[in-house]
Amino acid sequence: MLVFLDRFFNMLAGEIDQYLVLPVLYHFGWMEWEELSFDWALICVYGFFAVIVTYAICWPLEAIFPIEKWDDRKAVLTDAFYTVLNRVGVLPVVAFLLFYQVQVWVNGFVVAQGYIPPTLETLIPSLLGHPIITFICYALILDCADYWRHRLSHSFRSWYALHALHHAQRQMSFWSDDRNHLLDDLVAGIWFGIVGLAIGIPPLQFPLLFLFMRFIESLSHANIKLSFGWLGDRILVSPRFHRLHHGLRAAGRNSCNYGAVFPIWDMVFGTADFSAEYPPTGDKRAPESMATGGYLAQQLGGLQFFVDEFKAASRSKRMRRSA
Repeated sequence: MLVFLDRFFNMLAGEIDQYLVLPVLYHFGWMEWEELSFDWALICVYGFFAVIVTYAICWPLEAIFPIEKWDDRKAVLTDAFYTVLNRVGVLPVVAFLLFYQVQVWVNGFVVAQGYIPPTLETLIPSLLGHPIITFICYALILDCADYWRHRLSHSFRSWYALHALHHAQRQMSFWSDDRNHLLDDLVAGIWFGIVGLAIGIPPLQFPLLFLFMRFIESLSHANIKLSFGWLGDRILVSPRFHRLHHGLRAAGRNSCNYGAVFPIWDMVFGTADFSAEYPPTGDKRAPESMATGGYLAQQLGGLQFFVDEFKAASRSKRMRRSA
């Protein structure tokens, strides 16, 4: 099945590349990007498929087993725009392009110094010939990195002001996973870029399995009264587990359940909460524009909140020094 899907996606990406991407590049004189055009198309195909699968599975579950029912779903529609922009639109293409260019430059520099760029397979030779096990190792490393990025974003006042856009949603649904401030996404992109370069992960490594990881992240935000049971909740992040992280009581700099895919990091570092609760979500400190505004209003509101919190943190430091 995975082989069939991989071939189908490659065929579809080839058609898009030939009849859409390449003509645009030719028209604007951008043929220096021709070697990457197929990869761009493939990323968009995978992203589009991820959105369709997520909607096909999560929407019926939210309709049948909702935690909350909402009459006005305007805020949810804004989250849907975030998802399309982040998974199908220009952002994944730009992210791939930047990572690819940096990886080429770094690898070239390392080779010029007489070193071979590392990969997990070269560091752990027993992984050679075992792609599934290798992916699990990549996934655990990336998820651990994401755990600490996420936890640190709750630890610093000004950084959390940006991340608060993600927490401000009072109508959390499977669309809410990509609801982030652009500056927060930039930090995350740099963070993962550094980790990806350090462990030598290729830009298009295991795309179908990465789609599975993104699906788990979307499902964990869903408005579904669902857990995976005592054992399952300790293997994969469930909607109940992650909702505790978004609960009103957990909003701000002291939270729990930071893991995106695997709860193991919360268990190891003492931040796991497996309470059987489905609390209301949101952040009372975040400006209203970050909760119910449109895309631009949320981005501008998040930027203003960041500036205000940065100034407040600076004042607090000066007061402590002068005390």
